[in-house]
Amino acid sequence: RAMELVYDDQSLAEFMVIAAQISPEHPVLVDKFLEDALEIDADAICDGKDVVVAGIMEHIEEAGIHSGDSAMVLPPYGLPAEILTEIREATRKLALGLKVCGLLNIQFALKDKKLYVLEVNPRASRTVPIVSKAIGVPLANLATKLMLGKTLAELGFTKEVKPKHFTVKESVFPFARFPGVDAVLGPEMKSTGEVMGIDASFELAYAKSQLAAGQALPLSGQIFLSVRDKDKKTLLPIARGFHQLGFELLASSGTAGFLGEHNVSVKIVPKVYEGGRPNVVDLIKDKKIALIINTPSGKRPRRDITSMRAVAVSRNIPLVSTMPGAKATLLAIKALKAGELKVKTLHEYHSELKKT
Repeated sequence: RAMELVYDDQSLAEFMVIAAQISPEHPVLVDKFLEDALEIDADAICDGKDVVVAGIMEHIEEAGIHSGDSAMVLPPYGLPAEILTEIREATRKLALGLKVCGLLNIQFALKDKKLYVLEVNPRASRTVPIVSKAIGVPLANLATKLMLGKTLAELGFTKEVKPKHFTVKESVFPFARFPGVDAVLGPEMKSTGEVMGIDASFELAYAKSQLAAGQALPLSGQIFLSVRDKDKKTLLPIARGFHQLGFELLASSGTAGFLGEHNVSVKIVPKVYEGGRPNVVDLIKDKKIALIINTPSGKRPRRDITSMRAVAVSRNIPLVSTMPGAKATLLAIKALKAGELKVKTLHEYHSELKKT
């Protein structure tokens, strides 16, 4: 464990002990964390004189989740036009200022309408294969030719492709292969692969990406909710949305109390340490829960919380550990209940791009 988000002195002290054991000869870097910020990836290609933005991908999960573990959507579905313009301009200036010849990846964060640059990588990124498939342009091939002396104009790629369909990149995790491992996302990359879903709508593209990642979204059943205090207000409309879709809501005592105060019908299910049966792990083992929404507190989790997430993974029950992910999951399930998934080939999508 080499990275950690800490929220208090005790958590910092605990991490310093672990860091000293792992690498006593190296210092610990302490950096400010932008909480509740939206993260964005921008891939571009440059020949030293001209820059073309290949794709701007909006992260589903908030900043603080490793970009390799985040779901992303291209084109962005929630960013205002002025922010997209600012991202394109910043990308162009950075590419030219760094004298990039080839591919460039920039990670941005957006908080309170202010755009931050997290890092700039003058190389191909892990998102290049996804972006290439989404826009129908072999970016790695073009970048190689640029480094051999060609120009973007000579290669015929001088304008950003803006697809009308949505492409969602989702990460695949190895949690099921490691019994007992806590399946919660954080600043360290845990994914071991990637999949993508494409559709005319973001909701169905996201649903396809979850299916491809092995997490089939339920259309009915019971949903267990347990979120940290700061997420309860955000959870409220999501819980109402699931209730309106016909799901039965179960929740931990704290989350249930908040939802009940706001007139959301919910049944309390005890956590393991609270006593009482059946508890949430009992219900998961009996496969009586169709979906779990559980956000970590930011502090070291209790053993029973870790156990709950681990048992859910072992039983192949969909687990959502961020509020943006929960919102996207609600939208996807709503779209799935409204109609069947349809399939089109990449060639068909690319043919439509050539017509525009």
